This record gives sequence, C-alpha cells and structure tokens, in this order.
Amino acid sequence: MNKMKKTGLWLGITTLTLSLAVLHFPTWTPKIKGTNPIHVLEQVKINGTGHEIMIRGQDLDNPVILYLHGGPGASELPYAKKVQDLLESQFTIVNYDQRASGKSYHFFEDYSNLSANLLVEDALAVTDYITQRLGKKKVILMGHSYGTYIGTLAAHRAPDKYEAYIGIGQMADTQQSEMDGWNYVMEQAQLADNHEDVDQLEQIYEPIKQGQAFTPRDIVKRYGGTSRLMDSPDTSFLGMTFSHEYNMLDAIRYNKGIIYSQEILISEAMSRPLPSLITKLDLPFYFVMGDYDLMTSSHAAKVFFDQIEGNQKQFIAYNNSAHYPHYEEKQRFLDWMVDTFIK
Repeated sequence: MNKMKKTGLWLGITTLTLSLAVLHFPTWTPKIKGTNPIHVLEQVKINGTGHEIMIRGQDLDNPVILYLHGGPGASELPYAKKVQDLLESQFTIVNYDQRASGKSYHFFEDYSNLSANLLVEDALAVTDYITQRLGKKKVILMGHSYGTYIGTLAAHRAPDKYEAYIGIGQMADTQQSEMDGWNYVMEQAQLADNHEDVDQLEQIYEPIKQGQAFTPRDIVKRYGGTSRLMDSPDTSFLGMTFSHEYNMLDAIRYNKGIIYSQEILISEAMSRPLPSLITKLDLPFYFVMGDYDLMTSSHAAKVFFDQIEGNQKQFIAYNNSAHYPHYEEKQRFLDWMVDTFIK
C-alpha cells in the first residue's frame, strides 16, 4: 500500500473514530456544592420503557419538585441546570425526558400507543419512583406548557401523591388560546407595517378559528410572545450536543422524538382541551402566567382557572414575562416558592 493510500485510510479511520466518539460521548450532570447534595443523571425503566431522569439539589432534605417539560417532546435537560440554579438551592428538582422524548426516545421502540393518558401513567409511575428513591411522602408537581396538560390530568387522577400542582404556561382551551395569540400578533404586525406577517396571518385565520392550526411560532416569538426578559432557552442541535447532559446521538433522539410526539399529541390536546376534562382539583393548585404569553395565553388560562373548583388555588400574573415566567423572573419565582412551600 503506497503512502497516499495509507494516509487516506488513516484519515478515514480517524474521522470515523471521532464521529463515533462525538455521537456516544459520555453524558453527566455537574456536581453541586451543598450540605447534602444530589446530582444524578440516570436511565431508569419505568412503566415499561426507559426514562432519562435528572435529579439535582443542594440538600436532599429539601422539598422535591417533579418537573414536567413541554413540547410535546421538548426536553429541558440540556439547559435545566442553568435556568433552575436558584431553585436548586432550596428544592430538589427532578427533570425527566417523557416517553418518546429526548434521551427517552429509543430508536427501535414501538410508540404506536403514545397518548396523553399513557404519559399521565408514566408521570404517576415516575412520582412513585421518586418518592421511594428520595424518601418523600409527597412531591410538588410542576408542569410547563404541554407539561401542564399531563400535569393537570395527573393531579386530578392522583391528588394524594402531590403536595400541590403548579401550572406554568398553563394550557387551557387551545382554540381560545390560539385566537388570543393571533389577535395580538396581528395587531403588532400591523403596527410594525410588516406586510409579510400580516399576509401570513390572514391566510391562517380560518384554520386557527376552527381549532385546526396554531399561530405560527416564529411570528409569536418575533413579537415577544415567547420570552421578553431573556432569550428563549437553547434547544439548537449544537446547543444540545455540547451540553453535559446530551451528546450528538441524544440530539438526534430529541429531533426524532419531538417530530413524532407533536404529530400525535398536539391534535389530541386540541380535540380534548383541559376545560372539557377537568372541573375540580382536590389539592392546592397554582397557575403562574406571564401576561405576554402567546404560546399558552394568560387569558385562556385565567378562564380555565376560574372554572376549576378547589379549596386552595391562586392565579399569579407576571406582568413583564411571557411563556417562561419562572425563568424570566427566576428570583421572584424562587421567593414565591420559598414563601409558599418552606416558610
């Protein structure tokens, strides 16, 4: 073999080796300083499938939060430690990738039975695993965006498992929420004299009115309906790949999982809105909403909130935030959490 062929072969092997290393690079979650800390990233088989679970907190004696990510299929594991750092000082936070999402997406697994009901069963099973693992009688259930769809149903089905339910970016009547968003961004597009956005919004008006489509998320983001006090959390391919918790293979899982999950679960949520399913919650519950939230409108959430019967409930408005009030104003959110659950 001549020198040129040997060099080419060596380069090919090196490239393949580096590619495989990037794909399968070990993942972990960084250590936390504290009196009795926990920092765990693990794959656990729960309810018949592997769930990726991350547990972080400075003191295991602190109250536990079980956090349900949105999407559907939009894991927050790659950036959770950055945006939940203040909470980690006073609470132990459990994040997990839901079935068919992120690191819980398994390439050769059959997901033909994926449904909201199955995700609720998973959430209840994860709750049992966490309470046993951490030695707690109850945990605080916290959902964000689509996670509130699963969270509200789980809280309704098994209120005895939870100290309280917190819905952030709470889903409600999806059709009403989308019309709220459409009306706001249309007004803003007209004020900005953005004819392209106006034309696109006019074309999609009827499908949104009929509950068959969403207000385009790029337009919602452009007019401040996603986040206002921070950049939207990074879920880019590179951002995930170079986090501690994800590698390139996980980023591929994320993209495949979110496409699959949204195709099935969004239409289900639109045809079965929460106000048609829930009229009472037998545990303390709180809705935390940004006034500028156009992903899940604050107005629609308030209408739903007012319809729910409950002995202890509170609607908390963040006047400067959008879809991520707990991250956009995280010191305020931490102070409220401490006042509500610790003091």
